[in-house]
Amino acid sequence: MGVVGQFEKHFKFEERGKRRIHKKPSAAEIAACKPWLEAELAIVQPELIVCLGASAARSVIGPHHRLLEERGRFFAHASAEFVTATVHPSAILRSPDPARRHLDYQALVNDLIAVRQRLHRKAGSA
Repeated sequence: MGVVGQFEKHFKFEERGKRRIHKKPSAAEIAACKPWLEAELAIVQPELIVCLGASAARSVIGPHHRLLEERGRFFAHASAEFVTATVHPSAILRSPDPARRHLDYQALVNDLIAVRQRLHRKAGSA
């Protein structure tokens, strides 16, 4: 059973002092990298793809995917039986409010539990 996430091949950033702030890839950059992503998915042949973050979700699911509205939902996909998306863990780490960070962390955990349950259901029906 193969499970693959969106692999970041490039780290586009802006320097702010000693920090490097991630910059969202453009549609042209996503399109340029799509053949490599599709080739990797063809080799791995995952049953389930979990996209971490909006950029990964838009790259894999499509440009109209709205992460916060559709997170945790499972979609059929040409490269895997299912694909789903959730927030990138770094987004939780950047949350300035501890209470909000706790809620966001628990939502991520719930999304990942749903992934595990989906895989167990799949394995149980095989």
